[in-house]
Amino acid sequence: MKMEKRFSSVHQTITFSRRMMLLAGGQAAVGAVLLGRLGWLSVRENERYQLLSESNRVQLIPVPPRRGWIIDRNKVPIAINRSSFRIDLIPQQLEEPEKTLKTLVELLDLSTDDVDRILRELKQGRGFQAVQVAENVSFEQYAAVTVRLPDLPGYRPPGLLALLSRRSRSCPSRGYVGTANAKEYEAEDKNPLLIIPGVKIGKQGLEKSLEKYLRGTPGGQRVEVTARGKLVKELDPKPDRSGQTVQLTIDQGLQLYASRRMGDQSGSLVAMDVANGDLLAFVSMPAFDPNSFSEGIGRTEWKMLSENDHIPLLNKVAQGLYPSGSTIKPAMALAFLEQGVDPKRRVHCAGGYQIGNRYFRCDAVHGSMDMHSAIERSCNTYFWATGLITDPTLTTKMVNDLGYGQEFQLPIPSQRFGTMPNPKWLEKKYHRKWQGYDSANTSIGQGYVLVNPLQLAVMPARLASGKLLQPRMLMSDPQTPPAPVNASLENQEIIRNAMAAVVNGSGTAVASKLPLDGIQMAGKTGTAQVFRLGERGHQSNWALRDHALFIAFAPADKPRYAIGCIIEHGGFGASAAAPIVRDSMTYLFDKEKAMAALAPLEEQWGGTLAERNARQLAAFKAAPRNAT
Repeated sequence: MKMEKRFSSVHQTITFSRRMMLLAGGQAAVGAVLLGRLGWLSVRENERYQLLSESNRVQLIPVPPRRGWIIDRNKVPIAINRSSFRIDLIPQQLEEPEKTLKTLVELLDLSTDDVDRILRELKQGRGFQAVQVAENVSFEQYAAVTVRLPDLPGYRPPGLLALLSRRSRSCPSRGYVGTANAKEYEAEDKNPLLIIPGVKIGKQGLEKSLEKYLRGTPGGQRVEVTARGKLVKELDPKPDRSGQTVQLTIDQGLQLYASRRMGDQSGSLVAMDVANGDLLAFVSMPAFDPNSFSEGIGRTEWKMLSENDHIPLLNKVAQGLYPSGSTIKPAMALAFLEQGVDPKRRVHCAGGYQIGNRYFRCDAVHGSMDMHSAIERSCNTYFWATGLITDPTLTTKMVNDLGYGQEFQLPIPSQRFGTMPNPKWLEKKYHRKWQGYDSANTSIGQGYVLVNPLQLAVMPARLASGKLLQPRMLMSDPQTPPAPVNASLENQEIIRNAMAAVVNGSGTAVASKLPLDGIQMAGKTGTAQVFRLGERGHQSNWALRDHALFIAFAPADKPRYAIGCIIEHGGFGASAAAPIVRDSMTYLFDKEKAMAALAPLEEQWGGTLAERNARQLAAFKAAPRNAT
């Protein structure tokens, strides 16, 4: 019995000691893990947690960069920044919001709606995200707020966002800037820069396509604060880096002149340097003030622009598509020559041409026409008859090679390039074979032919230079030697001489000779049907009139510049588009003479373009509105 008790006691002692050892071992392991973790945090993670600790008392207030400038080829500003003042509040630094806001209401003459908005945004605001109180305030108001800074905790420190760079632009075809919307914010992975009050991004045109160059890199102001967010002191700032200055090939003087010369008409004009393909003008009219969009356009002005049947909000150079009309004839004639057509071959024009069961009417009874006279006097019959005896695949390829229907790589978003039809395209799209009437329509720039104003300038530039020039808009873009036009020099010279006769011989544009000694202009008029002949109303209804087109290059003997112009529903190319091209071309050679020719026209129209736009807006605001 005693032996059993002794054995039991020894067994219990051994079991207890084993448990103690296991418990001690477990405690030692936990202690080792804790010590190891402590060592890891204090040694290996020291820098990380030191930074997190630092951020608890140091805040970085982002400072947006100044947007880059856009300048022309002569370094004349097109889009610049001008300083304006804005007042912001920082929610986390506000101790007495009502008192601060009451003072600002008195100083800035804020409306009830402004106050409601500010209070709502202050409640929704987080930390150091500024809430805009007012922008574009006068210097007097800004100074009045500044001298009361000690009484306004939470006011944005001077030198950060209070002095704002605002975009000032002089040409709407360059686009405009505006505040980022929710979609744009999400597309940039919630970039915090985009929600800073007053920050604008490119919304349209070059401002949008060149955003990555123009935006710049944001900086920041480091401030030391208490645990409750109260400002202790300002630390060294992180400087921002301004956006790049982008230089265009555009001649701003020509751009503004052509805009004024087009008056109140709807259309566009593109000018090119024949030596290198540089775009000198890129005009879309009627225009609008892009600063209105950057600063927040009013309902009245938006209504006036959106209801205008001339569609000022559309960039017609990039997005307008039109039948080419007779401007296609020089390219078609070159295609005929390359297929072996004798330039002296004659076609009798009796006022029209029968194709199948349809009679195509010409604009006049021209009589016997060869190629030179057919281009000079724009005889449709000659081109109908010759188009039927040549290969449509080869003729349309030549026209496409010279620019019509071709795509060009320019920093302009949402471009439309039109159509240069050919038998293969027709069969693929409409599932039918090419017919004689397709050749007839195409040979005079009707039917399926659609071109944009840029192509209208590229074609005469390539005909004039004999090179397949590529249009260029950025001075920084590399220039590669262009390939030659795939046509003999002799045939090209025949076409250039015929185009010179259009203006300087007995052609359709003799009224638009250059008023310059020793300089002649070569060109080709075009009148493109909008509706069928029986439905056209040249006088009664603006929307039913034909489009007026004109292409040109000068000097005719040693080409330097090329221009393409279209006036929507202008009637006839000779009377509507050619005079505008003549005066714009004159500007490139003699600015004083061109300005002298513009002065009486603007007097007749009722003032400059800016003056007429201002009167139009004022009249629109004063006009009675329906109750709806």
